[in-house]
Amino acid sequence: MAEDMKGKIQVYCRARPLSRSEKERGNVSVLKSPDDKSITVDSSSGPKPFTFDKVFMENSTQEQIFKDTENLIKSAVDGSNVCIFAFGGSGSGKTFTMIGDGALEFPGIAPRAFKRIFELAEDLRSKFTITVTAYMMELYYDTFIDLFAERKSSGDKKMKIKKDENGMVFIEGSCVKEAHSADELNAFFESGRDNRYGATTMMNAESSRSHLITGIMIESVDKSTGQVIKGKLSLVDLAARYGRQMARSVTSVQAKEALHINKSLSALEEVFVALTNGKFIPYRINRLTFLLQDSLGGNAKTLMFVNISPADEIQDETICSLMYASRAKKIPDDASKNAA
Repeated sequence: MAEDMKGKIQVYCRARPLSRSEKERGNVSVLKSPDDKSITVDSSSGPKPFTFDKVFMENSTQEQIFKDTENLIKSAVDGSNVCIFAFGGSGSGKTFTMIGDGALEFPGIAPRAFKRIFELAEDLRSKFTITVTAYMMELYYDTFIDLFAERKSSGDKKMKIKKDENGMVFIEGSCVKEAHSADELNAFFESGRDNRYGATTMMNAESSRSHLITGIMIESVDKSTGQVIKGKLSLVDLAARYGRQMARSVTSVQAKEALHINKSLSALEEVFVALTNGKFIPYRINRLTFLLQDSLGGNAKTLMFVNISPADEIQDETICSLMYASRAKKIPDDASKNAA
């Protein structure tokens, strides 16, 4: 992947294998991929073709996925705003792609990125003083919850989103932790993840009902000139949209959660459309898009993973996810470094 990303958001599609339970229910795969950029979903009305910057099918490995994102990690260390986020239905493999399996035998993008950041920092140590800090936010019911705070509360609707002099977005008053190693950064990350909201849905026994936004800031100070360069890596694990399949069996609490989740994802889609059309970009329409405004368009390099299931029983949800991701493909981007 070209480091400068050729002026648009990159969109990758990743299909997971059929699960054991899907096979037991007699499901078959409805996915075909004629090449590494195309995927087709067999539907009741005929095949639905989609094209993305890259398509990873069921046999793709975590190593292959990270190899195609590694240049973005370097860009963040070099002083760019970078965002990698995962979208898809419940149980589609978003968390596996972003984080990995529970035992981390197959680590995902986040733990591999943490390791790579400190490898690159070590390479630059003779010329730069590098500081790595992080914050971790959950957006639940349109409320930010600081997952690094010592005492987890119900959240604070008054937490203000602001920009620094370079246009980098931050949340005023959030807990920011400095990490001195990849292991320490990963420990912060895992501790924050333990505080997330979760609920069982008919699609996934461990479904997160909130958006998770992790910001990693890398500040480099040139030892000879004193120039300060700031890069930011945002890792975003989006909650799944509630579609018709999931809406059949939800509690009243989940129904309210669904309203907020779908509203924020619709706002994100509205921002995609505005960026594509070159119109006024309504970042402030939702707290999710407001927080991600430095990661979508403008001074940013952005990679979106759309994760999908191959099962025929949820082909409509798969098509909806792919259609959603397709709208992000032509967003213009004017990425630059944050140097002072």
